[in-house]
Amino acid sequence: MHCIPQMPVRRFMLTLLLLALGLTAAGQEKKGLTFDQIFKGAGPRVTTSLPSVTGWADDDHYLEVRRAEAGHKGGAYAIEAASGAATLYRDMEQYRAIIGVGIEPSAPASATEKYDKLIYVKENDLFFLNAATREFRRLTQTPGVEKNPTISPDGAYVAFTRDNNLFAIELASGKEKQYTADGSDVVYNGWASWVYYEEIFGRPSRYRAFWWSPDSRHLAFFRFDDSRVPFFPLFSDEGVNGSVEQTRYPKPGDPNPAVRCGIVPVVGGRVTWARFDEGNDQYFGTPFWAPGGASLWVQWMNRGQDTLKLVAVDPSTGATSQIAEEHQSSWVEWYPSITFLSDGSGFIVKSDRDGWKHLYLVGMDGKVKQQLTRGTWEVVDLLCVNLARRRTYFTARKEATTRTDLYSVSLDGTGLKRLTTGLFTHSVQVSPSGKYFITSYGNVATPTRMALHTEEGTLVRELADSKTNEFDRYELARTELFTIPTFDGYALPAIWTLPAGFDPAKRYPVLISVYGGPLSPTVSDGWKGIGEQWLAQEGVIQMSVDHRGSGHFGKEGAAQMYRCLGKWEMHDYGEAARWLRSRPFVDTTKICITGASYGGYVACMALTAGAGLFTHGLAGSSVTDWRLYDSHYTERYMDTPAENPEGYKEGSVMTHADRYRGLLRIVHGTMDDNVHMQNALRLVDTLEDLNKHFELLIYPGGRHGWGGPKAIHSRNENYRFYYRYLIGKEFPDKLFQGAGLMGRRRR
Repeated sequence: MHCIPQMPVRRFMLTLLLLALGLTAAGQEKKGLTFDQIFKGAGPRVTTSLPSVTGWADDDHYLEVRRAEAGHKGGAYAIEAASGAATLYRDMEQYRAIIGVGIEPSAPASATEKYDKLIYVKENDLFFLNAATREFRRLTQTPGVEKNPTISPDGAYVAFTRDNNLFAIELASGKEKQYTADGSDVVYNGWASWVYYEEIFGRPSRYRAFWWSPDSRHLAFFRFDDSRVPFFPLFSDEGVNGSVEQTRYPKPGDPNPAVRCGIVPVVGGRVTWARFDEGNDQYFGTPFWAPGGASLWVQWMNRGQDTLKLVAVDPSTGATSQIAEEHQSSWVEWYPSITFLSDGSGFIVKSDRDGWKHLYLVGMDGKVKQQLTRGTWEVVDLLCVNLARRRTYFTARKEATTRTDLYSVSLDGTGLKRLTTGLFTHSVQVSPSGKYFITSYGNVATPTRMALHTEEGTLVRELADSKTNEFDRYELARTELFTIPTFDGYALPAIWTLPAGFDPAKRYPVLISVYGGPLSPTVSDGWKGIGEQWLAQEGVIQMSVDHRGSGHFGKEGAAQMYRCLGKWEMHDYGEAARWLRSRPFVDTTKICITGASYGGYVACMALTAGAGLFTHGLAGSSVTDWRLYDSHYTERYMDTPAENPEGYKEGSVMTHADRYRGLLRIVHGTMDDNVHMQNALRLVDTLEDLNKHFELLIYPGGRHGWGGPKAIHSRNENYRFYYRYLIGKEFPDKLFQGAGLMGRRRR
């Protein structure tokens, strides 16, 4: 079992003692951050933004976006790694007069790699800029909406969907080609069904379900048929009579979308359909084109999600041939990417088949040639392969599960080398062949810095430090990383920010923020900013902790959650609560847990299944019964309700509602199309029947999170809850009413 080193108890108590004794005379003169500094970004600023490095132009120049200043144009600059010399790389401002109003030149919807051909969207129509000839023209003028415009690799075409059909326009002639014609309210060509967008392709896909071949000769796309998928109604209160938004949403055990994989020549013609058995209850993951476009590699998974197959499809005939297969007794994960070697000898994938996410070199025949990394630690991302040097560059959590570093290893699995240094979390951008890398690095005590290194890890120069000269003039509450032991040998990673002027002889309320989903850690050793400083000044201990299935303990830990969501989360969060309750400085009458989405589920379970350990809960957009969430996510961990009735029963908040103690606030948006408000209503109904007291806060029209004025209201109501039930003071309404939102919005 791989565990984070635990802070020894003696050292831990010494830390608290030192905090209690106070700081030096100079430290005692330091100021506390003001409300405006924390919530409004007012000066003096204790931290500042790092340079906006967006990638690499080539192996010797990285790209940095700079604002216009006196004597210097704004735009993208190429910075020579060796010297630091900057030259204007991309001047999009020169096209502003050509493009006209209503379009931001530096924000195209799609562009070629060289940025010589760009597509823009204005009023739901497409516009084309040829940067070389300075030609700008309108491509479409239709009542429909052109979605996800994507330029072909050779810059000759732009593909998009309209009215759930797939199209492309030849940019030279402006001629439009329509590849499908059966799009409807239940049939989508190149546009993903909701469950695929949310759970398989991911939100960054923006529902796009088509892919250019590398030679620009073909378009692959998925065709979704939602006609069998049950409707779920979302009620809108707008208008005198209101309205109902009918969505196609498969719940556990429901029919899923029927999916076909098609390939069409870019010049038009017959669609070739891949020869998968349409009678199978199956899923298809993101496909990848083989080098040169010789075949399309499609990820196939059974409904039970314990078997993944990689299947090659012939673009001309649709014939399929299996390349590789992976099976696990719990569930398998999709391949997030496939990295093909440029010499055609194979490809690299990341898999957790041995219990931890590692890199595997696989031949084009699908046979594993070499496991490149191994051990009780996990690879995060493969960033670069240098075939000439036979080395790969990747990030991993090897030194500690809470920190990320850059490593390299040979293609024969030897010579593993750590390239970043120090007790920091590193966010890395590697040049195309690995010659240089830029790291943004920090930890819970160190604001983020940025530095440039060679491929061997040698420092070329420091690029920036987000800590300003004002930083050391202010007294910031201390944030610490540590572990909490469980009775069965796990060291749960935890992080807290202690109150300003912490005194272990006093008793403090605790606010625990969680997410809690499988393989979704929240605790990391990185700079957290200053957002927690206000509650720290108000005397609140703010804490996060991760359970055994969160990812810190690999697939070995996460697989324990199989068929029993809720069990191990409550077990481990309960252990953390007991640990807190044993600390003399914790006010055991004020232990609040908060989270949204899966974190909302955990908060609801904490005050029911975990009743007595937590005293307050603030649960947003919560799943309360896994029968009510979507098929793909839920069945991955729980199987279907028919296959696992006891698991669904024990994982339901309502099953444990009769044990409810403390005070729970339930928060939900009425038009949440992800976690339906049905979840909140079922819990409300149960608590009312049990004559339990709780609070309910509804956001009309709110989806899975909300912005604008309601986001500010939500933030303020959260703080009002903390002031009333944890801090025991009057909420400073006037301060918060004038504050907008800083930082991230809730998912």
